[in-house]
Amino acid sequence: MRKIILSVILIALLVFTFFSNFLLTPHPVPAEAVTFDTGDTAWMIVATALVLIMTPGLGFFYGGMVGKKNVISTMLQSFMAMIIVSVLWIVIAFSMSFGTSIGGIIGNPLEYLMFEGVGTKTAWSLAPTIPFMLFALFQAKFAIITPALITGAFAERIRFWAYMLFMVLFILLIYTPLCHMTWHPDGIFFQMGVLDFAGGTVVHMSAGWAALAGAMFLGKRKVQKVNPARITYVLLGTGLLWFGWFGFNAGSALGANGLATQALGTTTVAAAAAGMAWVFIDKILGHKLSAMGACIGTVVGLVAITPAAGFVSIPHAIFIGVFSSLVSNYMVSLFPKGKIDDALDVFACHGVGGMTGMLLTGVFASSTVNPAVVDQGLIFGETKLFFNQTIALVMVSLFAFIASYALFFIVNKITPLRVSEDKEELGLDISQHGEYL
Repeated sequence: MRKIILSVILIALLVFTFFSNFLLTPHPVPAEAVTFDTGDTAWMIVATALVLIMTPGLGFFYGGMVGKKNVISTMLQSFMAMIIVSVLWIVIAFSMSFGTSIGGIIGNPLEYLMFEGVGTKTAWSLAPTIPFMLFALFQAKFAIITPALITGAFAERIRFWAYMLFMVLFILLIYTPLCHMTWHPDGIFFQMGVLDFAGGTVVHMSAGWAALAGAMFLGKRKVQKVNPARITYVLLGTGLLWFGWFGFNAGSALGANGLATQALGTTTVAAAAAGMAWVFIDKILGHKLSAMGACIGTVVGLVAITPAAGFVSIPHAIFIGVFSSLVSNYMVSLFPKGKIDDALDVFACHGVGGMTGMLLTGVFASSTVNPAVVDQGLIFGETKLFFNQTIALVMVSLFAFIASYALFFIVNKITPLRVSEDKEELGLDISQHGEYL
């Protein structure tokens, strides 16, 4: 039955794409073509590629942490996100994210169906110096990495086909409304004045809360204590993530300008400060300075600075890095792994890191750094922004967790989420893919 359903979906997609020019109403191209900035366009092409490389980087980061018999499956979960979400984004998810607003919650799914009207001669209203298609493809890379982040929570025990079904539903029903509400000019969070420069709510909080829901729904692994397969993979993955994150944050300036440079600087120092703080904490607690700790701390700093990157100063970015490292390190030690098996601490690092960054954006955001900041942070004596950031944090947390748990429940009714005990014992590389290191 599953093979029949997949065949029907594939055939329907082929037929629809073949006849799409006849089925869709063409968007007229303005008589006078927009003149784009070549420097901005060149930088955003590079930034788009940088963000994409983060997902295989995440694959190495996660793959090195799991047991040897689950490395390929864990890395493939990230790689398949690049494949599936890329197609899904073009077919409908971009339109649901950036189409004409429906109640400030979701975009019109038909407006840019199959990228109709998303061309190289028009521009998005908030990115007037680059082609519309480039903006859309840049945003696609954010959508790709978000479900990939979730996979670390349920590593070593999920059936691969069930994961892919969850990934599709997550993008359509959770990611797209959060993206629209936060980054579309008519979205409810955007209208509230909530600041999220590059994805604290849209990417990291949504992934973190979905990860917690997944860990709770799937239950514990049979063996929770495993030796990491390849610490060298973790180091490589961290390097790729840090490298790609410059496109993630600096690229969110949507141009080759001073704001991109500011985001580049804040991203650099926040990551370094967080990595430094993590290993210092480990030393104070009597642990050895580990490569794993340095890598995790660095990624936490990258997560926390993401919503604030284009709104805060360099010294404040250092504080955000150190403080987020302290909070996430404490959460990792506090989190009840005996009860909730978040295998790779996705919630403690990405969820909590994203929430910390969102709140600290409400503390340190400055109109001196970015003139688009209407209401400054608490440190400047203003309270409105911090209040709005807090409201958004609560709303996103409740929505992402409840909706994700519901999706896991629905997917499990369609096809079982967990592998059987004997397949978990055998390892997902062999049981799901017939491959091994």
